Amino acid sequence: MKARLVAAALSGVLLNVAFPPHELWWLAPVAVGLLTNTLRGRTLRQGALLGWVHGLVFFGVLLVWTGTIAGLLAWVALTLLESVFSAALGLALTAVLRLPAWPLWAAAVWVGEEALRDRLPFGGFPWGRLAFSQGHTPLTTLASWGGAPLVTFAVAALAALVVRAPGKAVLVGPVLVLVALVTPVPTAGQRVNVGVVQGNVPRVGLERPDQVSQVLANHVQATHDLAASVRAGRLPAPQLVIWPENASDLDPYTDPAAAGSIAGAAADVGVPILVGAVTDGPGRFVSNRGIVWDPVSGPGASYVKRHPVPFGEYIPFRTLVRKVTDKVDLVPRDFARGDKPGVLQVGPVRLADVICFEVAYDGVVRDAVRAGGRLLVVQTNNATFGRSGETSQQLAMSRLRAVELGRSVVVAATSGESAVIAPDGHLQHTTRLFTRDITVQPVTLRTATTTASRVGAWPELLLALLALGALLVGARR
Repeated sequence: MKARLVAAALSGVLLNVAFPPHELWWLAPVAVGLLTNTLRGRTLRQGALLGWVHGLVFFGVLLVWTGTIAGLLAWVALTLLESVFSAALGLALTAVLRLPAWPLWAAAVWVGEEALRDRLPFGGFPWGRLAFSQGHTPLTTLASWGGAPLVTFAVAALAALVVRAPGKAVLVGPVLVLVALVTPVPTAGQRVNVGVVQGNVPRVGLERPDQVSQVLANHVQATHDLAASVRAGRLPAPQLVIWPENASDLDPYTDPAAAGSIAGAAADVGVPILVGAVTDGPGRFVSNRGIVWDPVSGPGASYVKRHPVPFGEYIPFRTLVRKVTDKVDLVPRDFARGDKPGVLQVGPVRLADVICFEVAYDGVVRDAVRAGGRLLVVQTNNATFGRSGETSQQLAMSRLRAVELGRSVVVAATSGESAVIAPDGHLQHTTRLFTRDITVQPVTLRTATTTASRVGAWPELLLALLALGALLVGARR
C-alpha cells in the first residue's frame, strides 16, 4: 500500500506539471493513467485514501497562489476542501474499475466529479479541471462539440485505454487526435480594431488605499498614450477600448475626480471604453462592474459580476470565520451578485463580458455568448497573485473558451497577462507581467454558434448520469 500511496502522490505531481505555467499538457493522460492503475484492485476505502493523496498533492501545488491573498490558512483550507472531491473521485473510480468496459465509465466519473466540484460549495471552484490543461493542444478542438466536459472525458478516456489495453490506445489515441485536428474551427468574420489597455499597478499584492488612485491614473495615462500613438500613426485607430477589472476602484458614479479622469481619456481616444470599476451599492454591498463609457454621453450600460468569489469578494458566515482569522476584514463589504448575462453594446460591437474567475464557469461564459455576444471579453485583475501560475492558468481557460464558443477573446488585465485570442485559440497578442502595455489589434467578430454553445450543459449532464449509474452498479459488486 505504501508504494501505491507514493504512486498516487506522483500522479498529483505529474498532473500539476500538465497545467500552466509548465504546460506539459501530454502529461495529463499520463497522470490520470497512473492514478487509475494505482486504484485497480483496491477496496473502496483504499480508493478514497489514494484519491485524497492525489488531490492533496495536485491542488496543494496548483493552488499555492491562493496563499498570496489571505495567507497560509486560506491555501491549506482550499487544498483540503478540493482534495475531498478527489477522495470521492478515488472511491468512485475504484468502484467502476470492476465493471466491463470500465474505461468508458472511468472517463465519465472524471466528468461527474468535476461537475460537482464546479458547483459545490458556494458555487464551486473549477480550477484544475482536466480540460483546462488542454488550453491549446490537439484535443482542444473537441471543446467546440461538447465544451470543457468533453475535453475532460477525452483526456480521461485516453488514459484509461492506455491502462486497459495499450495496443488499442496506440490505435484509438491517434484517431481521437485526428478527429480533433480535422474539426473545423472557423475564424472568418467581420474585423474591428480593439484597443487593450494594461495600465499596471504600483506594487505586487493586494491593493491598498494609497495605490487605488494610482491604478486609475495609470490606465487613464495609458489611454492618453494610446490616443497619442494613434494620432502619430504608430497604432491604428481603435473602434472601442477595453480596460481591465479594478481599473477604477474609485466609484466613478460618486467620485467626480474619477469620473472626470475617465471622461477625459474617453474623449481623447474618441471611442467608447469598457471600464472595470468597483461601485457602491446596492444597499450594503459593492459591485464589481464593467461600465460602457461613451466619449460624448459618459457612463451607460453596465454588467455586474454574476459569480463573485467566496472568501475573496464575499465572506460566507463572516462572524464565524472572523473567530478563526481576521483576514476576513480584507473584504470589509460583500460584493453583490449580478443577475443578467454580460452582454453590452460597446461602439460597433455587441460583446460578452465576464470578469476574472468567471471565465472558469461554463454557464456564465456560455450564457453571455448565447445572449448575443459576438466577442468574448475577460476583464481581470491578477496583480494580487504576483508572478504565480494563476495568470497563465486563467489564460489557458480563455483559449479553451475561444474554441468552445467560436469567439475571439480579449483578455484585459491590470498587470498582465493581457491577450487577444483568435477563435481557434491562437494567441494573436500577449503582454508581459507587471508592465504597462497598449495595443490595438484587429479582432474577428462571429455570429455563428458552435455545437457546444447550442447543446449547453447536456453533454456534462449525460456523462455525469452515466457515471452515477456505473458507480451504483460498481458499488454493489
